[in-house]
Amino acid sequence: MAAYKPKNILITGAAGFIASHVANRLIRNYPEYKIVVLDKLDYCSNLKNLSPSRSSPKFKFVKGDIASADLVHYLLITESIDTIMHFAAQTHVDNSFGNSFEFTKNNIYGTHVLLEACKVTGQIRRFIHVSTDEVYGETDENAVVGNHEASQLLPTNPYSATKAGAEMLVMAYGSSYGLPVITTRGNNVYGPNQFPEKLIPKFILLALRGQPLPIHGDGSNVRSYLYCEDVAEAFEVILHRGEIGHVYNIGTKKERRVIDVAKDICKLFAHDPDEVIKFVDNRPFNDQRYFLDDQKLKTLGWSEKTAWEEGLRKTMDWYTANPDWWGDVSGALLPHPRMLLMPGTERQSDCTEETKSVVSHANHSISQRRMVVPVSKSASFSSAERSSFKFLIYGKAGCIGGLLGKICEKQGIPYEYGKGRVEDRLQVQSDILNAKPTHVFNAAGVTGRPTVDWCETHKQETIRANVVGTLTLADVCKENGLLLMNYGSGCIFEYDAQHPQGSGIGFKEEDTPNFTGCFYSKTKAMVEDLLKDYENVCTLRIGMPASSDLSQHRNVIRKITRYSKVVNIPNSFTVLDEMLPISIEMAKRNLKGIWNFTNPSVVSHNEILEMYKAYVDPGFTWVNFTLEEQAKVIASPCSNYELDVSKLKREFPDLLPIKESLMKYVFEHNMVAFANGKDDA
Repeated sequence: MAAYKPKNILITGAAGFIASHVANRLIRNYPEYKIVVLDKLDYCSNLKNLSPSRSSPKFKFVKGDIASADLVHYLLITESIDTIMHFAAQTHVDNSFGNSFEFTKNNIYGTHVLLEACKVTGQIRRFIHVSTDEVYGETDENAVVGNHEASQLLPTNPYSATKAGAEMLVMAYGSSYGLPVITTRGNNVYGPNQFPEKLIPKFILLALRGQPLPIHGDGSNVRSYLYCEDVAEAFEVILHRGEIGHVYNIGTKKERRVIDVAKDICKLFAHDPDEVIKFVDNRPFNDQRYFLDDQKLKTLGWSEKTAWEEGLRKTMDWYTANPDWWGDVSGALLPHPRMLLMPGTERQSDCTEETKSVVSHANHSISQRRMVVPVSKSASFSSAERSSFKFLIYGKAGCIGGLLGKICEKQGIPYEYGKGRVEDRLQVQSDILNAKPTHVFNAAGVTGRPTVDWCETHKQETIRANVVGTLTLADVCKENGLLLMNYGSGCIFEYDAQHPQGSGIGFKEEDTPNFTGCFYSKTKAMVEDLLKDYENVCTLRIGMPASSDLSQHRNVIRKITRYSKVVNIPNSFTVLDEMLPISIEMAKRNLKGIWNFTNPSVVSHNEILEMYKAYVDPGFTWVNFTLEEQAKVIASPCSNYELDVSKLKREFPDLLPIKESLMKYVFEHNMVAFANGKDDA
């Protein structure tokens, strides 16, 4: 059989122990492969485990949960994934006795989400599911032949039961939908980077601290141990030579009693076993022995290379050199540990400045605006099935609504524009019934025709669109279980004593709006406050909207280049070319609440016009005037403010500061257009 050659591999759980060694090995040995890691950074994961890979241009880390169907589907499509190596799981047996539901959620439901995404996209050429030797249950003490791949599955604890359940799903999707699945069942693995809830790293760290080594029961339980690099090589072989539909045991015939493991570690540290080893209560059920027949994998060309003594010495040396790799692990070193953090929470101590760059790279990648939807190989999949999203957008005629449609087209996301008026409940209900969206975007509303002064003389129309319409959308969406992405406004603030101009102190999401100088701002502040009672709404406070389309009459850059005079005050701006794709990503992540949605920092009108002159129109000139002079020619005051975007920046670390974003998305683009004589602004 010809060797399989993947191109783009998704490895789940690769900030954990075994999968990190696999990811690092593939990056090292196959620099042409793209490796995408998906890991939610649970208590037993550590980004530092992936440090050898992070400098590779072919490596990408994405923080996320395999149980998030939208995220998984998005990654498969945007990264053109053709191969999945599924390691992500809750694996510690002790934890499964106390929190078995979490094991069901992660190990069964998470696997189901992955399989369904593979079925829908129709692009996966290999799905390697990583299981465990524990699914076979206890091996007879006198057995001389290990469990082979066709042996009956008889799990005896909640952990192994969930792994067996996941295997059944994998097998079913292979049979029912023809998914190209391969399953592995492995013995215990040890080596560097392993979280110390497991036996060997726990004993090593306890020995380093001069503390007793707790052994469950009498220590007669027998286990087989493989060194991590040998296991990583096994997965390398299975990836390239494994046959679709087959199961492969990854094991060794060299068995050891738990008490003998403890004695070997005592020997390495020159400790007296009789003084150090402490016998404690056994688990609720503790299988006496797991024994595998590994001949099938050996026929593919793999064999164990690392002797027990060598592997144990390497492991001890690593933990001796890196005792604080996992931070405070005192809870894991207890005789019967439980999860140190709630599932899904990130170990904050692990995210050093060095490792944050890996996360930053991932978040930048997931917010990219290029999406290529691969054509399914199965003609039975409809185009709707190939996307797990469908957006219903209100505000087609506006700057934001129009751009949203173009972005959806570019990303291959099905969408429709709402046909009804947002303040008409029956029309909105009809739109949702007909479109069947997964998310609703509200870019409708009035800002003024042509300026915000219009709202001062058309207050009822402004209320209907900005308040009644938005609340109607929120309420109907709530009835239908839909997330509403609502584009609000930052023009509900103005500089004050606590947030003075030029101080860099911006208004935060929890701050109360303080600008009521114009009726438009009053309606936006009013509806924002009322929306707080709707937990299905994500409100994005847009700043002054700028975009690369200088022909769009609502583009603030187009506006100020046509004013006879401008006020030179720094403000928060939103570069729509960069930010609107981020809002789509926020919808996919089901983010909610209020978000300041501007580029970091501020920029003044003069600074923008200087860029315009330098890049678009060298002959452009302008005149400034004061706020007092401006007040004489406009009906309502304008707000000037800076928003604090720390919250957004944490979610999207690669968000560009406003001046850099303007240069990249607006002026460099229009410099080319102007040079080619295409500027029609």
